[in-house]
Amino acid sequence: MHPALVICLAAVCGAGAGAACLPLVNRYLVNLEQNKLSVKGCVGFIAVLALLWAAVFAVKGWGAEAILLGLAVSALLSLSLIDWKTYEIPFAYNVFIFALGVLATVFDLALWYEHVIGFFAVSLPLLALFYLSKGTAIGGGDVKLMAACGMLLGWKLTLLGFVLGCIIGSVIHIVRMRISGEKHMLAMGPYLSVGVFASALFGNALITWYLSMLGL
Repeated sequence: MHPALVICLAAVCGAGAGAACLPLVNRYLVNLEQNKLSVKGCVGFIAVLALLWAAVFAVKGWGAEAILLGLAVSALLSLSLIDWKTYEIPFAYNVFIFALGVLATVFDLALWYEHVIGFFAVSLPLLALFYLSKGTAIGGGDVKLMAACGMLLGWKLTLLGFVLGCIIGSVIHIVRMRISGEKHMLAMGPYLSVGVFASALFGNALITWYLSMLGL
């Protein structure tokens, strides 16, 4: 199949996934005492998800890996929006990403251990931080998110995604506080999701480049 056609079909699938996700997103927002997305917000959500699916298939090509990642991106965008507005990540999204991770492990049986290690590599230290800080340093939803993403991507890409997410989150959070002059709660879900997405698409290339810079 021609690459341009694959990208167009992926964008259509992404738009369809966005339309399917919207009722659940709005239900969570209402349950968490927030307003539903406006018509403009709904159109924007669908458009962004269409672009993300197109990006996934442009990089990964047409295949099971791209489909799983597209579905994961749908969940990541949804939970990011909810977390941004409510500072909560619904547990169902983490379960869904974990289920995709199990499927990814099945498709990658030769390296199954990387997925299992990925489940614990970031989430276990975060869990310790969660209990030591009594939930003030990191949220429980963030811990579960990194566990689920670890199962999906394996430990290397998940560790890179976590680092990227922390860097992006720190920079944007500081800029927000400087502009507004006020303190803001930090919703880590959106930033972790961006880091995971970037790592899923370009992580292997980044790791290879970094190791080559070190002469390894």
